[in-house]
Amino acid sequence: MSKVSLEGQVAVVTGAARGVGELLARKLSARGAEVALVGLEQDALKQVSERLHSDSDHWYADVTDHQAMARVAEEVKERFGKVDIVVANAGVATGGPFVDSDPEAWRRVIEVNLIGSAVTARAFLPVLMQSRGYLLQIASLAAITPAPMMTAYCASKSGVEAYAHSLRAEVGYKGVRVGVGYLSWTDTDMVRGADQDEVMRELRQRLPWPSNKTYPLGPAVDRIVAGIERRSSHVYGQWWLRGMQGVRGYLPGLIGTVGQREMRRFGSRLEGMRSGLVGAGGAADEEARATHRS
Repeated sequence: MSKVSLEGQVAVVTGAARGVGELLARKLSARGAEVALVGLEQDALKQVSERLHSDSDHWYADVTDHQAMARVAEEVKERFGKVDIVVANAGVATGGPFVDSDPEAWRRVIEVNLIGSAVTARAFLPVLMQSRGYLLQIASLAAITPAPMMTAYCASKSGVEAYAHSLRAEVGYKGVRVGVGYLSWTDTDMVRGADQDEVMRELRQRLPWPSNKTYPLGPAVDRIVAGIERRSSHVYGQWWLRGMQGVRGYLPGLIGTVGQREMRRFGSRLEGMRSGLVGAGGAADEEARATHRS
């Protein structure tokens, strides 16, 4: 598909306070898009909004909250007059052995990454149908290949990939295009947070090339922007991810064999691993939920 100019388009980005979401908001704004930022870190969202080149605003909301996201969708439409692009980017992660994992943190990864993406789409699809717009669901290499110590994250990203493919077939005839964005390990707070655990860091470094590297954020987000401009069905943050699609059927068996060997190697070091949400985004999510409970 030919490029669509982003000048004057209205884009909504969830998880926009940091990482992929923040830089994506900045790059969309630099191309003339008006941007609505959604997330849990109100002060950070305000600071991001104030630095953008174009008209922008920010909303504090938990993407898993149906009522809150419906309200955000209404207010964004009222504020900007339309919505052309929605990027469901909000996400959290946890790592470690499943059998010892924190059940609440494990569930929260599914809730934010999968349920939150569906809540986001449910809230914004009516306005996207009006504009014949584009919904980009951010998935991951974790949707293409399973990985030990990442059960919740892999399950959530496999889920959003399948969900977005299903949704594409439902809403395409109404003029809404749906894309799935894939990212490998990219230099964000989430990945840096995961790397703070020595075992997780070493396991990742032992992955086969090119999946054992951490990739710079800028080029990955540039590829996402290019995908948005083309309303692409598949967007790859790193060049080699496209090739993974052709071999993904073989990966569970391969990972099952190699993964067992690696887990045996690290077996004595797995006890006592932290299994909460990782990175600054995970901390913000935990803080927001604690505040809500109190």
